[in-house]
Amino acid sequence: MYQISNFTDNDDIQTLASLGAFTVVEYKRDLSVSPSNAQTAYFCNAMNVRKRQVICDLSKSHVTVQAGAMQWMLGNVNATTGVRGVGDLFGKAVRGKVTGESAIKPEYTGDGILVLEPTYRHIILLDLNDWNGSIVLDDGLFLACESSLKQKAVMRSNLSSAVAGGEGLFNLGITGSGILCLESFSPREELIEITLQNDVLKVDGNMAVAWSGTLEFTVERSGKSLIGSAASGEGLVNVYRGTGKVLLAPVSRGVH
Repeated sequence: MYQISNFTDNDDIQTLASLGAFTVVEYKRDLSVSPSNAQTAYFCNAMNVRKRQVICDLSKSHVTVQAGAMQWMLGNVNATTGVRGVGDLFGKAVRGKVTGESAIKPEYTGDGILVLEPTYRHIILLDLNDWNGSIVLDDGLFLACESSLKQKAVMRSNLSSAVAGGEGLFNLGITGSGILCLESFSPREELIEITLQNDVLKVDGNMAVAWSGTLEFTVERSGKSLIGSAASGEGLVNVYRGTGKVLLAPVSRGVH
């Protein structure tokens, strides 16, 4: 039996979103400051640069989180590797190597409370039922998900996507039915959602946060020829083709 006081009931903390096992809270202002950093904290708050945390209610669903993301846990909570045999370990190791994600993401079971480390990034909760059960993520955005979801490495549609685009050949794909938790440089209010029906989206830069697993993702020249690309001044673009959805940030991640 436990009781939590002065946490979510603190008037300095507000709940931003709640979906499935996850609740996202935000600290309205940073009170743990010293005279040397008070000015920075003041302007951070004015520009919506605030600490945010994810609270996981394991009585609703077991969760899988990014390695090192746990801050504290309370009650009947058990941490496991989520590895279900030698073959599964090998598969996770390979996936982690090619996607750049941690190979082993701990799985938390039980019916207690798990609280993740605070972050200044924006937390976005997605229901994979709204994505027809399949989504692909840009590198480094995964924070947590309900353990009912499956992770896999998704290969680009052509080798030139990696070589020409200067990015990896694989992305992290999530499939199944459940809730996914992302760490984004942009808030959900600024993310542009584009729905394609057998159409094509071309983006100049690394601006896509996530896209449907049904879409074909390549990197191509913006023009039909090298001369055309040079004349347009655009060069290479990320191309999403088919039927599905894309979440776009207003600026590329390199601008932040």
